[in-house]
Amino acid sequence: MSTATVSAVVNDTAYVSPELRGRVLAAVRDLRYAPSLVARNLRSGRSQLIALAVADLANPFYARIVTAAEAAVAAWGYSLVLFNSDEKPDIEKRILSRIRTLGCDGSVLVPVGPESQYQRRDFEGGVPVVLLGRSIGDAGVDTVTIDNVSAGKQATNYLLDLGHREIGSITGPTQLTTGSGRLQGMLEAMAARGLAPKTGHVRSGEFREDTAYSVARDLLGQLARPTALYVANGVMAIGVMRAVADLGLRCPEDISIASTDTVAGAGGLKPRLTRTEHPVADMTNEALRMLVDRIEDKVTLPARNVVFQPALVVGESCAPVR
Repeated sequence: MSTATVSAVVNDTAYVSPELRGRVLAAVRDLRYAPSLVARNLRSGRSQLIALAVADLANPFYARIVTAAEAAVAAWGYSLVLFNSDEKPDIEKRILSRIRTLGCDGSVLVPVGPESQYQRRDFEGGVPVVLLGRSIGDAGVDTVTIDNVSAGKQATNYLLDLGHREIGSITGPTQLTTGSGRLQGMLEAMAARGLAPKTGHVRSGEFREDTAYSVARDLLGQLARPTALYVANGVMAIGVMRAVADLGLRCPEDISIASTDTVAGAGGLKPRLTRTEHPVADMTNEALRMLVDRIEDKVTLPARNVVFQPALVVGESCAPVR
């Protein structure tokens, strides 16, 4: 039988009589033949690979993104290549170079550097890129984010409505839009009621559990501690709750805590955290849909920015001020 006949059967591209089709399939089974993806991709000019570069795989929040991304890319017939920058800009630079070397058709990137690190030309004339979770000024690429200012406002307003006036915060890095936006939301909520955090009541936890534990232990160990804390992400909230327990304080009796987002493991915390939640799966699916549109030339519009809204989920970690 000819190679053309085998190709027609394997790829279902032309009519082959039932008898001959049966002989081809029997030979395929006997020889354990598998079509060469490399050869197929060379012909199509595509690798069928999509890269996903997240900021910190030790943070369970990003595990949720990976899970959603694996399902989404498979549905579109692509395979996922995963990278972890560990919140280090120098590692991210190497990852972006590696993505180009591998010939990935596109990439979803959670950027970790300050805006000044990037230039528009970094994203032009090469692999299509969609930014997820964090934005970069005038990068000229599609972006999917959460409304970080709203997240900070919602959590802080809930604390203010409970009568808290001395509210502190464990923030993320303010050179990132997630860190700066959530802090901005907190400050705007307080300013709208003629308030501001006291000196020393806003600390950076760097979006890391251990760092948040250390700064929260120092802040809450002081006599003039705040009555409530807004914690800018879920993994830091775990560190803060550890600090509360180690200091012998009670939540919410001694300190009320509200956070943005939650992570695996936080659901077992007592009390259950009050927080603003991200629609993680929806955000990831939207980022990949936008990327596939670019890869397959289904859209030629200028860069798009899709902003999802957080939702306040009330737990038991906040109480009226005493």
